[in-house]
Amino acid sequence: MTAAATAQTTAQTTAQTRAPAAHERIRTFNTKDTYPEQSLANDLAQAVVADGTVYLRGQIGQDLDTRESVGIGDVEAQAERAMANIELLLAECGSAVDEIVKITVYLTDIRFREPVYRVMGRRLRGVHYVSTGLVVSALARPEWLVEIDATAVIPAGRRAEAARLRAERAR
Repeated sequence: MTAAATAQTTAQTTAQTRAPAAHERIRTFNTKDTYPEQSLANDLAQAVVADGTVYLRGQIGQDLDTRESVGIGDVEAQAERAMANIELLLAECGSAVDEIVKITVYLTDIRFREPVYRVMGRRLRGVHYVSTGLVVSALARPEWLVEIDATAVIPAGRRAEAARLRAERAR
């Protein structure tokens, strides 16, 4: 057998014996529905749970069910909605805010830092997560002033319960 044939056989065997990905996608959507004014068609999810880690899409001042923007012109109201969305998505994943380990905050103006971080401080008191804050020139829509994404880790002892909750919600 040639080296190339051996490598191909090894790759096929590895692919066949590898366990299937343990990723669960929560609230899937396509960007053509979310951003009809843009020429996009990407398949995304609001959250992905992989091996007990919950990755959330950046949350903004938007109602998750209606996709309507809220708090237009009011960065504090947008931060409140983003944090409410984070809490809701974590619950849908079987997690909670006290399991957040990392947050990234995107602001369109440095002057928004204090009102946004006050909202986060009130909603995440006692969590002690790591955080990165960035000032960007714009977000996906001009009315959005802040975007917050979060990563949480479901403790090993609660992962089976969290998976059961996700399965019940999926029905």
